[in-house]
Amino acid sequence: MKKIHPTAIISPEVIIGEDVEVGPYVVIEGCVKIGNNCKIGPYVHIQGYTEIGENTKIFTGAVVGSIPQDLKYKGDITYLKIGKNNIIREFVTINPGTFKEEETIIGDNNLLMAYCHIAHNCKIGNNVIIANYAGLAGHVIVDDYVVLGGFVGIHQFCRIGKHSIIGGCSKVTMDIIPYITADGHPAKPCGLNLVGLKRRNFPKEKIELLEKAYKIIFRSGLNTSMALKKLEEMNTCEEIREIIEFIKNSERGIARERE
Repeated sequence: MKKIHPTAIISPEVIIGEDVEVGPYVVIEGCVKIGNNCKIGPYVHIQGYTEIGENTKIFTGAVVGSIPQDLKYKGDITYLKIGKNNIIREFVTINPGTFKEEETIIGDNNLLMAYCHIAHNCKIGNNVIIANYAGLAGHVIVDDYVVLGGFVGIHQFCRIGKHSIIGGCSKVTMDIIPYITADGHPAKPCGLNLVGLKRRNFPKEKIELLEKAYKIIFRSGLNTSMALKKLEEMNTCEEIREIIEFIKNSERGIARERE
C-alpha cells in the first residue's frame, strides 16, 4: 500500500512500486521509476529518466536526477540508475549522464551522507560509503567497498579501486589502486587499508600478499612496468590480479607515495 502525502506533486507518467512512502512537499516528475518499499522524505525532488531500486531511502531535500552541471549538456535524454537498499541522506545531489543515452549508475547497499554530490557519468559500485560534503566530478568510477571521507574532492575521470579508503579533506587527482589507504592534498597512498580488510574478514595470508604487492609497487624503486612484471611472476591470488589489471587499465595513472 502506498503512503503519499497530499502535498506531494507527482507527474502522471511516474511509476511507483508497492509500499512506497512519499513525504510532504515532494516533487517527482518525468519518466521516474521507484521500486517497492522505498521511502522518499520531505522536500525531495526527483526528475528526469531516473530509476530507483527497492528499499532505497531518500532523506529531506535531496535532488535526484536533475540535469548535469555540465555546459556540454544540450538537453538530450540521459539516465540515472540507482540500485537497491541505498541510503541517500539530506541534500545529496545526483546528476544523470551528459550526452544522449549516457548514464550515471549507482549500485546497491550504498550510503551517501548529507550534502555529497555525484556528478554526471559517474559509476558507483556496491557497499560504498561517501561521507558528508564529498564531491565527485564527472566520469568518476568508485569500485565496491570504497570509503570516501568527508570533504573529499575527486577530479573527473579518476577511479578509486575496491576496498580502498580516502582520508577526509583529500584531493584526488590520480587513480587510487585497490585495497589501500590514501590521504592528502593531493591524495597519496600510505599503506594498506588494514582496518577495512580485517573487518571484511580477509584472511591473513591474503593480507600478507597484498602487503608484499604494495611494497613492490611503491617502495621497491621499480618503475611501473617493472613492478607489474614482478607482480605477475608472483604466485598471485585474485586480489593481486585485480591490482595488476587496475594499473594496466588506468587512464590517468596511479597515485604514488610521497618521496
